[in-house]
Amino acid sequence: MQRIDELFTAWPFLGSRRMTAMLKAEGLQVNRKRVQRLMRKMGIAALGPKPNTTKPAPGHKIYPYLLRNMTIDRPNQVWAADITYLPIGRGFLYLVAIIDWASRAVLAWRLSNTMDVSFCVAALEEALATYGTPEIFNTDQGSQFTSVAFTGALVGAGIKISMDGRGRWMDNVFIERLWRSLKHEDIYLKGYADGREAKAGIASWIAFYNDRRLHQSLGYRTPMAVWRERMQAAQAVDMVDNADALTTCPQQFQQTESLAA
Repeated sequence: MQRIDELFTAWPFLGSRRMTAMLKAEGLQVNRKRVQRLMRKMGIAALGPKPNTTKPAPGHKIYPYLLRNMTIDRPNQVWAADITYLPIGRGFLYLVAIIDWASRAVLAWRLSNTMDVSFCVAALEEALATYGTPEIFNTDQGSQFTSVAFTGALVGAGIKISMDGRGRWMDNVFIERLWRSLKHEDIYLKGYADGREAKAGIASWIAFYNDRRLHQSLGYRTPMAVWRERMQAAQAVDMVDNADALTTCPQQFQQTESLAA
């Protein structure tokens, strides 16, 4: 499973057919059926204009996609979430992360040994408590994100919900880059033996990513620096707008009071 994860992280367009061929070329005795089963267990599917294997649970509501042709350049304008598979020791864990789209900052994350929705909700609650409320929250149509527990938390906070339609693979690019960086710069190099080691190591790497790792696309600034700068700028605009709405003619009040006397 680790080799599948390494290949998929390097080439996320690989489906089960090509994955099987590459594994066989490396001398591994596998068949496509087994590779398909392992990829489903890992929660991964090729990025490409094909129907995604990520499916909502029966009865879960699917929300419309809201980001089409939208300019996203403000903090807390759009958040996104995704889940990835991590090979740890002789087993594996699942990692969910919530990012701010405009700044690429990781706002919250959680590890779990199951795909239960609870670790996704916990990450969401932490992000909301720490960074405020986004206007829109975008996810894929995975059962964790279409669940009543997750969507209910968003609706309760007054957040608009956006879900990628099938074939909208480009909407995962930012967070897929995060996964690729995390795995190549930390997970594969460290080879964590268990969940405790992984949690401490991932926390250290994400702190580095947020506050020290310079991004060319962000003008060689860090994600969290961009989030703070843009949030402060947005707050300054709000203060000006609020000031414009206030009465600024005290003489008028004085004249009114004199007439009333």
